[in-house]
Amino acid sequence: MERLARRQGLTGLGQAHTMRPVKICRYLTADNQVRIGLAKGKDALLDLTPAGIESITALLESGDAAQRLSDLSKLPETPLTDVTLLCPIEVQEVWAAGVTYLRSKDARMEESDFSATAYDRVYDAPRPEIFFKSLPEKVVACGEPVGIRTDANWSVPEPGLVLMMNSRGEIAGDAVGNDMSSRDIEGENLLYLPQAKVYHRSCAVGPWVRVGATEEEAREWEIKIQIERSGGSVFDGSVGVNQIKRGFGELRDFLFQSQLFPFGCVLLPGPGIVPGDDFTLEEGDTVRIHISGIGCLNNPVVRV
Repeated sequence: MERLARRQGLTGLGQAHTMRPVKICRYLTADNQVRIGLAKGKDALLDLTPAGIESITALLESGDAAQRLSDLSKLPETPLTDVTLLCPIEVQEVWAAGVTYLRSKDARMEESDFSATAYDRVYDAPRPEIFFKSLPEKVVACGEPVGIRTDANWSVPEPGLVLMMNSRGEIAGDAVGNDMSSRDIEGENLLYLPQAKVYHRSCAVGPWVRVGATEEEAREWEIKIQIERSGGSVFDGSVGVNQIKRGFGELRDFLFQSQLFPFGCVLLPGPGIVPGDDFTLEEGDTVRIHISGIGCLNNPVVRV
């Protein structure tokens, strides 16, 4: 895979960052203008428009996003309460990896005796499971509903890190994501995976993108999830990003093999928290996902 990386110009996971990582977002102003913002503390944004930054895609494509953001002079400040945070994905395809955590492997094997050996084998196989998840315009923003299928009886959220890559395969940012899944449909037959994974409101990402963090730093983060129902918590769990078995570069190399992503792409490396077999999401639930180095993604649940 290292030879593959060299051929495709993918050596390295991005810049050798020496500055403190920062967080950016897409947001909608009170007069319906889409802007890119830089987080200032917990309650405000700096408008990056005067600095010529009008697109997250272009910023990540520049190859020096963290340096550009650290060099900025004084910018207009806006309270978070005055804006609507949008999904940070603009034009990138969204892909996902599966069975990269031990818990994910065990959960998939529990879904179906018929498919159990396939999940067991892919966990240790040289080639990872990677599949298409969503078109960019279908990704749900923080605060918008995620969906559970009307023809599914066993639906779960799959919280995880999101790797945001530019066209050269550099991992230029990290975000919070939710890969919704219909476990009974996937468990019935592996060939039903696209129906279990790719449907209306099946993917949520945002609202923040952390720029400038290395894989080593990201592996120190913790992912937490809480599911609320009727005012109380019905499930919570946590896992360290360091439990992802495969390296980010390894997953990236397989994703970019024989592929072109002119605007970059987004990869969800897989879930490490899977609710037990007796749990399914219900309409009206709220899913709250937090990654310690990035922030929170909150979504209500609806049937679709």
